[in-house]
Parts: sequence; C-alpha cells; structure tokens
Amino acid sequence: MLLIAFVWVAVLLLGGGIALDRTLTSLVTRNFEDQLNYMLTAMVASAEVGIDGDVLFTRPLGDQRFLEPNSGLYWQISGKGHEDYLSRSLWDRSLKLGGNVTDAEPHVYDSDQFRDEPLLIIERTVILPGSKTRWQFAVAASRTDLDAQINRIRAILIWSFVVLALGLFVMAVLQSYYGLSPLRRVRRAIAAMRAGGGSRLSEPLPLEVQPLVEEINGLLAHSERQAEEARTHAGNLAHALKTPLTVVMNAATAHAPDLADTVIREATVMRRQVDHHLARARAVGRRAGGMSRARVWDSAEAVERAVTRLYPNVRFDMSGARDAQVAIERQDLDEILGNLIENAAKYGGGSVFVTIDAHPEDISQCDIWVEDDGTGIPESAREKIFARGARLDTGKPGTGLGLAIVRDVAEIYGGSVTLDESEDLGGLMVVLTLPRAIG
Repeated sequence: MLLIAFVWVAVLLLGGGIALDRTLTSLVTRNFEDQLNYMLTAMVASAEVGIDGDVLFTRPLGDQRFLEPNSGLYWQISGKGHEDYLSRSLWDRSLKLGGNVTDAEPHVYDSDQFRDEPLLIIERTVILPGSKTRWQFAVAASRTDLDAQINRIRAILIWSFVVLALGLFVMAVLQSYYGLSPLRRVRRAIAAMRAGGGSRLSEPLPLEVQPLVEEINGLLAHSERQAEEARTHAGNLAHALKTPLTVVMNAATAHAPDLADTVIREATVMRRQVDHHLARARAVGRRAGGMSRARVWDSAEAVERAVTRLYPNVRFDMSGARDAQVAIERQDLDEILGNLIENAAKYGGGSVFVTIDAHPEDISQCDIWVEDDGTGIPESAREKIFARGARLDTGKPGTGLGLAIVRDVAEIYGGSVTLDESEDLGGLMVVLTLPRAIG
C-alpha cells in the first residue's frame, strides 16, 4: 500500500510540476514578449521619413533604458541603402537582425550575438509613408532578468512540490498505520484469546473491523459446534456399543451354551449402530464440502425401482416438479428417500404416493411428501418413533433406525422431517423438508 501510494504521488506530482512549470514559463515569456511588442509598436507609430530620406521619431520613446548604454534594452532601425539607426543604449554595438523578414508581422527569436548577454529580439518590416524602403524595426532585450525570473519560479515550484510530496508521503504512512491498527488489535485479541483459553473475541473493537470480528466469532462457534457434535457422536456410539459388548462378555465369561446366538444377535445390534453413526458422519463430511445439489425426481425414481423389487405388489405413484433440486448430496438423498419409501411400502396397505415440491412457491425450501394407505401412527407416538431403535410394528423385519437416520441426516443439511396423516390415502404422510438448491 505504501509503495503504491509513494509511486502514485510521485507520478502525479512530477506530471503536475512539469505542466505547471511549462504553463508559468510560457506566461512569463509571453508577457515579456508582449512588452517588447508594445515598444516596437510605439516605435513604428512614432517614426516617419525625413527630408533626407532617413527615419526620425516625431516624439521620444518613453523608456529611459533606451538612453542608458548597455542597459539591456535596445532598438534599431535598418533599411537597405541607409545607415542603421541605433538607440543610445547600444553605444558602439549594433544588432545583427534576421534579415529574411519580408512580411509585416512581428517575429520573435533568441540571439547570443552579445557576449554574456543573451537577447530576445522582436522585429518587423515596415514601409513608412513617403518611402519605398523596407525598414526593419527591431527591439531587443536581455534575457537575464527573464531567465532569472523563470529560475525563481522553478525554484519555488520545486521546493513547494518537495514539501507537498513529503507531506503526502507522511500522510500516507500515518493513514496506513492508523488505518490498519484495528487489524493489529484483532491480531492481539486473537493471540490473547488463544493464550487465555477464551472462546470469543469480546474486546471492544472499531466498527470498521466489527464484521470481521463477527465472522471470526461465527467461525469459532461453528468449530465448537462441530467439536461438540463429534464428542456427542463418539459418546453415543460408545454408549450404544457398551451394552452389546457387556452382554457378549458376560456370556463368554459364563461359558453360556447359547454363546454363538448371543454373539450373532449382539453383533447385529452393534452393526446397526455403526451403520447409523457412519451415515451421520458421511453426511457431516459432505455438508462441509459445500456446493451439494441433487435432483429429487431422479433420486425418487431410482429408489422406486429398487423398492419395487422388494415389494412387487405395492403400487407406486409420483407427481410434482421434475426439475426440483435440493442442496444435499445425491447419496444422502437416496438414503433418506430409500428409508421413507421402503417404510411406506413395508407398513402401508399397498399404495405409496410421492409428491415432489409440494409447495413450489417457497423459493428456499423444497417439500417432499411420502404417503401410504396403512394404519398410520398415532399422534402421541409420532415423536417417539424417531428415537433410535423405536419400532411400532415388531412383527416385520427392521432395525428401528430408519427414521432416526432420516431425521439426523436431514437436520445436518438444514432440513426437517415431520409426520402427519394423509388426507388422500388415509395412512401416514411423512413431510420431508430440504433446502432448495439455488442457481
């Protein structure tokens, strides 16, 4: 930032200084030339041709320097066949004019014909009344004062721009130092939080960095939630495996005659628990990857084809939006719909109806209804059915983890699962709500 500021200030000041120098130099020089041109016009207006054919002035020129030798201001009138008419200030010298001026316009040029005295000469060709001679009127002035004035202007400009540059550089340094001081305070606050074991940035900080502080606190809260989820997940898995392992250990210690059956039964329970927790872990990992999306209709069709092979006598119907997409991985969506549709086929009366995007006017959520014509679930038992291992119909095979997995995975992606009564089929209606994929 400082390097860019220094370079930019230097470029701007250099360009501005050059432009201002040229402008002021041009103005001073033009003013000097205008004064000489005024004197030349006064000479022409005062000149006339005498009886002997020479030029004379009807009135004296006003500037006293024309009468002082080597004063730095001179005039001269030259004509072919006539002696040069010189100002007293030239003394024993004369001007070497351009000699090639034929028009009546004034011509200005520099000359170094006088040693150590550079001149600025303005000359003009004039034909006076009563004379056929082309007279060359010229006024010359020393450039010493003009150059000294230009040098003074340039010195003032240089020092002014140097002071301005230093001031701007100091301002840029101070602006960067104080402008970035809130970030240094954030850094110190993070270091203090890490050293002191804090969990949030609570130090009062300027408004400019408050959004950054909020994002950091949000990130810390997210990390805490993930750590807490991991601890809870590990604790649940350990608790779920503890009882089957204890049963197996007791049976093995007692040399129970049904040890093999006990091991198989308890291993099945442990496998169910491991599958459930692995499903949660996979969902959390995929959610962290971000940018997940899946087309609901394609997933539902794939699940329907698989479930039809298991329950060939069940009639499946689907309706709704074919292009509806949700922000969830396809594998997790297949697992959720697979559990819901399989449960509807297993516990229903033979009909399963799936409605995709039941409320298309909701641009943030996508509702998926899975209805069956079974006996349904009493309202008092609808919340209990989501508990791990909970089963209302123990006469049919199952693990009791299907709805628990569905709700856990849906909530990981920011969705929800609720149970209701189907108005069309009379059985259970599962309302699965998932975030809609935007874009």
